[in-house]
Amino acid sequence: MPPTPSWLEIAVFYEIYPQTFFDSNGDGIGDLAGILQKLEYLQYLGVNAIWLNPCFASPFQDAGYDVSNYYQVAPRYGTNADLEKLFAEAHRLGMHIFLDLVPGHTSVENAWFKESCRPQPNEYSDWYIWTDSVWTWSAPGVQTVIGYAQRNANYITNFFHFQPALNYGFAVLDPKHPWQQPVDAPGPRAVRKELRNIMKFWLDRGADGFRVDMAGSLVKHDADGKATAAVWQEIRRWLDRDYPQAALVSEWSRPTVAIPAGFHMDFMLPFARNGYNSLFRLFDPDDHTNTSFFHPNGGGDIRFFLDEYLVNFRSTREQGLIAIPSGNHDTTPRLGNERTPADLQLAFLFLLTMPGVPFLYYGDEIGMRSADGLESKEGAYDRTGARTPMQWDDSANAGFSTAPAEALYLPVEAKPRHRTVAAQRDDPESLLNHVRKLIELRKEHPALGASGSFKPVHAEKNAYPFVYTRTGGGETVLVALNPAKSPCGVTLPGTLSKKPPQTLYGTENVFQRQGRKWLLKLPGVSGGLYLLS
Repeated sequence: MPPTPSWLEIAVFYEIYPQTFFDSNGDGIGDLAGILQKLEYLQYLGVNAIWLNPCFASPFQDAGYDVSNYYQVAPRYGTNADLEKLFAEAHRLGMHIFLDLVPGHTSVENAWFKESCRPQPNEYSDWYIWTDSVWTWSAPGVQTVIGYAQRNANYITNFFHFQPALNYGFAVLDPKHPWQQPVDAPGPRAVRKELRNIMKFWLDRGADGFRVDMAGSLVKHDADGKATAAVWQEIRRWLDRDYPQAALVSEWSRPTVAIPAGFHMDFMLPFARNGYNSLFRLFDPDDHTNTSFFHPNGGGDIRFFLDEYLVNFRSTREQGLIAIPSGNHDTTPRLGNERTPADLQLAFLFLLTMPGVPFLYYGDEIGMRSADGLESKEGAYDRTGARTPMQWDDSANAGFSTAPAEALYLPVEAKPRHRTVAAQRDDPESLLNHVRKLIELRKEHPALGASGSFKPVHAEKNAYPFVYTRTGGGETVLVALNPAKSPCGVTLPGTLSKKPPQTLYGTENVFQRQGRKWLLKLPGVSGGLYLLS
């Protein structure tokens, strides 16, 4: 497989939920012109890549993940010309932009689906998955919506009932259900061709790649993912030939499957009680206390994350990259909940020094918190509280919009206090400026790049600290982390460094020579980045 696009080596992504980032016209909803106005801030922060959540035409029953027209920007965000202008200005500033691609399903309002609903056979009849009769109410392994169309059939949905699944075929056909089509049937072939058309349309207008929603959901009854992988491998071959600097990151959370399938990157995500959850969002089922590793309670276990991560890292490091996000629009609570700025500094020290490509969720860099008790907005349900407006300053609506408070897409935090850009921008010790410094160091030191090597030095079960090295470009740096409120220490091999490591960031004077070894002592809630000699 060809190498990943060169720009990913020092990429730091920033996820923007368009409707709550910045409202330029006072209608209460964020827009593309608002993002354009805030590119200066993103440049100040140091991020050099943006992931935009869906901005295509949609009835917004699922916040844009129900697309009615893949070729048109949603009017509430602006126009296609506005998006092209955003691409151009971002490129002028040295930034790249990913669009959110939803390949597995559309909205019921999509013109393709409306045609597919007709009883008369037409070009789009087999673009979606339909049963053979309206009386076929169910089938194993799929969700069925009953009696929706004039067509004498029921359709398969991927997620909510208004998101009909596009037809990429079935990997294994069930003879009891002859309506299932193989992956090489005319309908699935036409859908694959249209997927490429959509990608080409936006790449030609300035997009730098795509985050792919539910990337593993395309082919049905595909237990090992091989049939779906074949779809993406075909896409990757095309990109490598025609758009070699375009990149793809998958919402799959199975790097050992997604990366060989053709993705340049795959996310580690909280789809289950897994290693990613154990970093920031693991809670005791009995008393609901936070038992994640990055919490001052000190009850975490880094091995829960590391054992899973190392399998994925070692299996894929020559093929692609792993992305560890601070959070995203589906993740609740936000990273900032229950954490002080000092706690968050350590979380970002980890996120911005690990291999692969870091993704920051908007507002995490200022410690924004999830809001409690909000009603569901556009299909968000319990995720709604993690999607509230960006907090810019102490003016009305935290500077997000000039609209009346009751007209906002979602309410802003009632008392953000120091959790605004304005409050932190001029404070050298703020979380915002610590994140800026870490991003700067990541770019300055080749060892911290996406493809630098990674070696755990100390990572004991149910214990602190976590210590690891990154090596690349002729240098080695050591990262030491103690998120717990209790001090800790560990003896490290003397061969790590000939002389006391140089502090690049964080707590100083933590190394003492002890015979032929180094004693590393960290106060509670502390850590640092150290250059080894």
